Amino acid sequence: MRYAYLGPEGTFTEAALRSALGTRVPGPVPVPVPVCEPYPTVADALEAVRRGHCAAAMVPVENSLKGVVPATLDGFAATDDLHIVGETELRVSFALLGLPGATLDGVERVRSHPHALAQCGRWLGLRLPNAVTEAAGSTAGAARDLARSGDPRDAAVAAPAVAERYGLRVLATDIGERENAVTRFVMVRRAGVPPARTGRDRTSLLVSAGDGTPAALPGILSVFTAGRVSLAWVQAWPTGLRLGDYRFFVDVEGHIDDQRVRHAVAALSDVGARASFLGSYPRAGARATAVTAATALRRRVPLPSPPFPAVVL
Repeated sequence: MRYAYLGPEGTFTEAALRSALGTRVPGPVPVPVPVCEPYPTVADALEAVRRGHCAAAMVPVENSLKGVVPATLDGFAATDDLHIVGETELRVSFALLGLPGATLDGVERVRSHPHALAQCGRWLGLRLPNAVTEAAGSTAGAARDLARSGDPRDAAVAAPAVAERYGLRVLATDIGERENAVTRFVMVRRAGVPPARTGRDRTSLLVSAGDGTPAALPGILSVFTAGRVSLAWVQAWPTGLRLGDYRFFVDVEGHIDDQRVRHAVAALSDVGARASFLGSYPRAGARATAVTAATALRRRVPLPSPPFPAVVL
């Protein structure tokens, strides 16, 4: 079975995928070893699932320090043929990587994913105030490009474990603004029957309001409050039709097969709103606490079968 993730090899998304695939103990019956395939963008990883090239994809959704990942929310907002079937939380730590022989004092340019640069902005400003920062598609992509560049004046911000993979040197560790920063990732497959209830589930919805303005949000939230459904996450997202026109990503505690959740979703029509179902799945805390990227990236093949429902391709 093939799984897509935001690549190249060594990204935090790969670490999240390997962490998720490694949470189930193999049974007595042999299972196929899953293949993890990197894709250059979140959109490409999701498209691989839509086209049936991969059974599912792991993509980042939000970070505890710097908020949502726009490319992922754009992917969910653009279509209704994908469902979330699991989530993983990963503790992320950053290192400054350079070429063999490079020194910290010689760094003039630092590249990484925008979220990583933002989380390390304070450290970079203090230690490398004259260095130029440039955005890359991923942390591991920045490390890979650094290895190819051969310029000792360049550096990359990535997971420390990536250094060995690309033959780089760790110039500094723990350069992030917060030690306990956590990124949430979701496993996505083509739309279908959601995983069975576990009693510790979450349901994701994309809610469209009648007039599409933020003023509609209190009415939407009141439906869940009245139905005694706990809200876990709310994010306004522009429709792209006109300024001030929004839809709302809403995560609620519970499974779509729970009576309270189902009734609340149906009651949204009473306030002129409607919901697109994005998936019901076990909460990250239902399986394990957040793991570190270094630990997850050591989980190379072979891996056990995933704890997510298989897709018939």
